[in-house]
Amino acid sequence: MFARPFFEDRSRAFWMLQAAGWSGYLLLRMVSSISNGLSVEGLIKNIIEAIVGYCLTLLLSTLYGYYRRLPRITGILLTLATLGVATLVYAVLEAFTFSFTAAEPGVTLSRVFGYLFLNFTVLAGWSALYFGINFYLIVEQQIDQMQLLENQASSAQLAMLRYQLNPHFLFNTLNSISTLVLLKQTERANVMLSRLSSFLRYTLANEPTAHVTLSQEVETLKLYLEIEKMRFDERLRTHFDIDPRCANARLPSLLLQPLVENAIKYAVTPQEEGADITVTARLTGERVQIAVSDTGPGLIESKPRPTLSTGVGLANIRERLAQAFGSDHRFETKTKLGEGFSVEIEIPFQLEEPNREAA
Repeated sequence: MFARPFFEDRSRAFWMLQAAGWSGYLLLRMVSSISNGLSVEGLIKNIIEAIVGYCLTLLLSTLYGYYRRLPRITGILLTLATLGVATLVYAVLEAFTFSFTAAEPGVTLSRVFGYLFLNFTVLAGWSALYFGINFYLIVEQQIDQMQLLENQASSAQLAMLRYQLNPHFLFNTLNSISTLVLLKQTERANVMLSRLSSFLRYTLANEPTAHVTLSQEVETLKLYLEIEKMRFDERLRTHFDIDPRCANARLPSLLLQPLVENAIKYAVTPQEEGADITVTARLTGERVQIAVSDTGPGLIESKPRPTLSTGVGLANIRERLAQAFGSDHRFETKTKLGEGFSVEIEIPFQLEEPNREAA
């Protein structure tokens, strides 16, 4: 198979292949002439033969280019007819060239027929290469277009999944601010509004399909938790244990925030004493292992954890991981009644954001 960069400039590629092909044909004909005794007349004949073939195939390329735009059956019939005519013209011209060095000058029917098979083989081979290369380029172009469409669809789905998070978080936060205002706790409401503003500036600065470093994701979590601590005070206790070696690992933005929000809802909120939420990250070989765990009541039958109140949660995380890493990831939940709940994520260690542009 040809490397696609060679065909980025199709005109240049055509002229290079045309020159290389006919130069190779001339070389082979000269080698054949040498084996039969090289003469000046034979050399000139070979050069003229190659020049005629070169010019004929230029004409064929123009006609074939037009035929490719016609209905398939019509194009095939015209191609075969053109190939036959070109073969006959090539044979007549060769016979005419040979007549200058022959004992009996003149173009005879026997000489024309003598050249037909060789000329047909050469022109048919050239035609097969012409259509084969163009078919290859069409297939490659379609593959590129399909890849582009797949990337666009993947980016759109990632954006949709990411956008699901913002309304849910804003609803909870604005509801808390509204409660503080009703309780006339304006100072706390102002502080929460200020922190919400900082959080939104931080998160909206990134594209919804962008990947961020783990350290950036942790900073986002801390901004979010500062807002939540305004609601829960000492009932919300957070711990971060991040391996410095994986601080620059890339992952989808706002991937961990729903997990922490989930822990707050099901571990901190229902318990008078609150709960501890721990975020850990470890680098194991070429894999990054991330866990979000809490000390809540664990799985409760009446309040399963797979979804949040708006239908956003673990299913969202699974989809985003699948979109970002395909099957090259692990997502597990662990829980026991009264022993808390944890989510474990394992992703490849990547220092650069995956390229989603067309190949």
